[in-house]
Amino acid sequence: MIAAANETHDLARRSFVESANLPGSDFPIQNLPFGAFERAGQQPKVGVAIGDQIVDVAAAASLFDGLAATAARACDAPSLNALMALGSPSWSALRLALSRELAAENGKSARLRPYLVPMTGAQMRMPVAFRNFTDFFASISHATNAGRLFRPDNPLLPNYKYVPVAYHSRVSSVRISDTGVTRPNGQRRSADGPPRFGPSQRLDFELELGAFIGTASELGRSVPISQAADSIFGYCLLNDWSARDIQAWESQPLGPFLGKNFATTISPWIVTAEALMPFRTAALARPQGDPAPLPYLDDAQDRAQGGLDITLEAYLTTAAMRRDGVPPQRLAQSSFALMYWTFAQMIAHHTSNGCNLEIGDLIGSGTVSGPEPSSWGSLLELTASGSKPLTLPNGEKRGFLEDGDEVGFRGFCTKPGCTRIGFGECRALVLPAH
Repeated sequence: MIAAANETHDLARRSFVESANLPGSDFPIQNLPFGAFERAGQQPKVGVAIGDQIVDVAAAASLFDGLAATAARACDAPSLNALMALGSPSWSALRLALSRELAAENGKSARLRPYLVPMTGAQMRMPVAFRNFTDFFASISHATNAGRLFRPDNPLLPNYKYVPVAYHSRVSSVRISDTGVTRPNGQRRSADGPPRFGPSQRLDFELELGAFIGTASELGRSVPISQAADSIFGYCLLNDWSARDIQAWESQPLGPFLGKNFATTISPWIVTAEALMPFRTAALARPQGDPAPLPYLDDAQDRAQGGLDITLEAYLTTAAMRRDGVPPQRLAQSSFALMYWTFAQMIAHHTSNGCNLEIGDLIGSGTVSGPEPSSWGSLLELTASGSKPLTLPNGEKRGFLEDGDEVGFRGFCTKPGCTRIGFGECRALVLPAH
C-alpha cells in the first residue's frame, strides 16, 4: 500500500536553514534525502540533506524518541543498510521527526543547529552497501530506438511487451558522483578481419533512475505486485556507462558483459519513496492493441499510482568548454512517467521465479527516453549510433564521448501545489584508457 500524504509534504512548511527555502533548491524541507558523508579524521556516517547543509542524524538522536530515536541511532554507520533494516515505520518516523525539528515555525531551531554540517566541509561516500545490481530496459521508446538501429524492420523484440527485460550487472564498479570513469578496453568488431582489442571508440552514457530495496524478500517466494512498491526505500540518479562497440560484438548470444560492467555512476543522495509520494502518477497507458500485462504484473493501484513524475536531464561539458567557460550543454530532458514498466512490475517480475532481494539491492530502470528526440537518454539514440554527430555550442562535434568529457545528470520533481524537490547531481569525467 503506497503511503498517503502527511505533514512532511506540507507546501507551507519552511526550514530555519534558509538555503533550503531558496527557489530551485534541490533539498527543501519537503525532501530530506539520505546519504553517507565523511568529515576529515572521522568515520563515515549517515546524514540528511537540507539546503546546503547536512544533518548529522546520529549525533542528534537524543532529540528524538521512540522509533525516530532508534532510527537516528542506526545512522551512526557508514551506510544506510542498518536504517533500512528497521523497516518503513521507522523510516517514516525519522523523516517526520527531522521535518519537525528543521521547521522554522517550531521555535526549536537551536536544538538541531549544532548538528548541521556544511556540505562544503564534507566528502560524500557510497550511501548503501550492496551485493546485487539489476538493470532493466523499461523504456519502450529506448528499446524501439536502439532496436531500430540494428533491426530496422523489426525494432522491438516480441517479448518486450510481456516481460520486463533486465540483466544482472556488476556491483564492484558502481561509484558515486565525481568519481572518474576510465575508458574501457575490449574486443571490437573489425570490418576486414578478426576483432581488435583496445580502447572503446563508442563510449556512451545512459540516463537512468535507480531504486534501492529497503525490505528483503524470502528465497523461493515472489513479491506480489501489490506489495512491490513498498519494498523500495528510495531513488537515485544512475548512469549506466556503455561501450557500444564492445557491447555490439559480445552481446550475442548472452547479452551485456564487458561493454557494461566497467562503470556505473550514482548520485550520493537517496530521495525516499515517501518524499516522492506527491509526484506519483498513473502508469503509462498502454496503446490500443498492446497486450495487457499478465496477471502477476497487473494491479489496480499500480496502474493508478505506479508512475513517477520525475524530470531527468543529461548534460555534457567538454575539456574545451570548461577551459573557455562555456556552460554545460543539455543533451536530453525526459520524464520517468513515460516508462513502459513500473518499478513495482520490475520487482514483481524479478522475484517471480523465487529470486530473493536483499536490503540495499540496486535496481536500475534502464535508459529513460521519451518519444521526442530531445528526450532520448543516450548518444546511441541522439546521434543515430554516431552517424549524425551533435554540434556543441563551441562548434565541437560528438558522436560518442571523448576523453575529458564530463557527463552530468540532474533530476527534479515539480507540480502545482507541491514544493520542487531534486536529486542533486550525478556526474563523472571520462579518463583515458589504461
